[in-house]
Amino acid sequence: MSSDEYSIRVNGLGKCYEIYATPRDRLKQFIIPPIQRLVGCEPSSFCREYWALENISFDIRKGEAFGIVGRNGSGKSTLLQLITGTIAPTVGTVETRGRVAALLELGSGFNPEFTGRDNVYLNAMLLGMTHDEVDERFDKIAAFADIGDYLDQPVKTYSSGMLVRLAFAVQVQIEPDILIVDEALAVGDALFQKRCFGRIEKLLSDGVTLLFVSHDQESVRTLTNRAILLKGGREVSMGSASQVLLDYRKLLHQEESDYFSKLMQPAVETGQASASKPADSSASSEAETAPESNESSEKSQAPAVSGRADQMSFGDGGVEVVSVGTFGTDDEPCAVFYPGDVIRIRVNCISHIDTDSINVGVRIRSREGIKIYSWGTLNQDMQILAGLREGELFWKRQLKAGEQFHVWLECDCSLGSNLYEIQASISYEGKPDYTAQRILHWKDEAAFFQTLMRQDEYFFGGISDLHMAARW
Repeated sequence: MSSDEYSIRVNGLGKCYEIYATPRDRLKQFIIPPIQRLVGCEPSSFCREYWALENISFDIRKGEAFGIVGRNGSGKSTLLQLITGTIAPTVGTVETRGRVAALLELGSGFNPEFTGRDNVYLNAMLLGMTHDEVDERFDKIAAFADIGDYLDQPVKTYSSGMLVRLAFAVQVQIEPDILIVDEALAVGDALFQKRCFGRIEKLLSDGVTLLFVSHDQESVRTLTNRAILLKGGREVSMGSASQVLLDYRKLLHQEESDYFSKLMQPAVETGQASASKPADSSASSEAETAPESNESSEKSQAPAVSGRADQMSFGDGGVEVVSVGTFGTDDEPCAVFYPGDVIRIRVNCISHIDTDSINVGVRIRSREGIKIYSWGTLNQDMQILAGLREGELFWKRQLKAGEQFHVWLECDCSLGSNLYEIQASISYEGKPDYTAQRILHWKDEAAFFQTLMRQDEYFFGGISDLHMAARW
C-alpha cells in the first residue's frame, strides 16, 4: 500500500507503564538510578513494568471502516489514545493523515462550569474550526444534540447521555477525515443511537475513515469491514470483521469455560465432582455443574467440538450439532422460500453423554451479517412453563450417551428477498430461563437459504413482512 492510500498506519506500537508499590518507590526511581549511572553502576529498578499494549501493527486505508474488539482491559482504549496522540507510545510509531475527530471519553474537553453553548464553541475551535465556522454550523450541532434548553445550562448539570449527545454533535460537524468512536454511543437512547449510526454511515459514504470500538458485535459487524481482536494488549487475530468476531466469541467462550473450571476444581479435589445437581442454587453455580453433574466420567470422555478444521464451530462438547437442513412442507429439502411458505429447519444432533437440561437453537443472519432472529427449544419451554401453551418440555428430556436425535424448528416465511445464514447451537441450561447457560456446540454457517418474491402476487420491501393492510 502506497503512503497516499492509508489514513492510519500503526507500526510496532507498544505502551509500557511503570507500576510502583508505594510513593516512596516512585521517589527512589526518580533519584537513585540517575546517580548510579553517573558513577558507572548498574541502575536499580524500584518498579515493575506493565505493558498495556505490545507490538501492534496495521494499516487502515482511506475510507475504510475498521473495528477494534476485546474484553475490558485488553488495550482498546490505550490503542485509541495512542492513535489520537493523547498519550505517547513507549515503542513504535503512529501516523495519521487528515483531520481526526475522536469520541473517546464522555465530555472530554468540556469545561463543567461552562454552558453547553460555550463548550460547543470551545471544543469546536480546539478541533480547528474558526468562530465563524462554528456560527455557521451551530444550528446543525444544536439540532443533532437535541438537548433543548439545557444547551444554555452548565455542563456539570448534564446526564451522561446529554454529554455524549453534545460531544458527538460537535465531532461530526467538523467534517473529519478520520472518525474515532470508543463505546461512547452505548449511553445514548435508542433514537439517538439510530441518528448516530445514520450519520456514521453518511460519513463512510463520503469517504471518511472510521475506527470503531464497541462490545456490540452486531454494530461492529454492520459498520466495519475489517477488525482486530486484542487480549492482554496483544493481537489475537486480524482480518474480516465476521472472522474476527467469530474468534472473539471463541475467546469469550474459552475464558468462561476456564473460569467455571477453576470454580469447580475445589469440588473435584474433594471428591464432589460427581455430586448431583443442587435443588436450589444460583445461576452461576448451576452453570458450573453443567452437564457433568449428570455423568462426570462420561463428560470427561466426550469429544470436544471446538477444533474443527473449518474453524466455524466451538463449544465445551458433550452434545453436538451434526448437520442442519432446510425443508418444505413436503419434507423435501428446500433452499428457496417465498412469503407465505413454511420454513422448516431440521437440526440433527448426537449426544456423547447422559444429560438433560438441553436447548437446541438457531440464529438467522442476513447476507450483510445482521442478526434477524434467534430462537430455541427453551423459548417454547418457557412459554409452556408460563402457561401460555401446552406440550412436553424438551428441557426435561433425558438424553443417553450415543443417542442421535433431531429437532424441527418451523416458522412462516416473512423475510425480505435476501440470502440467509443459519447458525445452530446446543447449550446446557442450568435454569429454564437462559440465566445459566453453557455452550456445548455452536456452529456458524450450518445452513443457508434464500427468499424471493413473486412480485406479481405479493411484494414488500425491507427485511421483514409486517403484514400491513390499508383502509379508507
